[in-house]
Amino acid sequence: MLSNIGFPGLMLILIIALVIFGPSKLPEIGKAVGSSLREFKKATNDLMNDDKDKSSK
Repeated sequence: MLSNIGFPGLMLILIIALVIFGPSKLPEIGKAVGSSLREFKKATNDLMNDDKDKSSK
């Protein structure tokens, strides 16, 4: 789904976000999204490692 957005679509999304939230809120939103993705990736890796540990025993 997201692989079909392309550069023009990404720019449009960023411009809409800028209009809706304003320039002062965008860094906070970016930081929140980044930390959420980091936590999701960590949880996914933990689940994958737990699964590998259980299957090797």
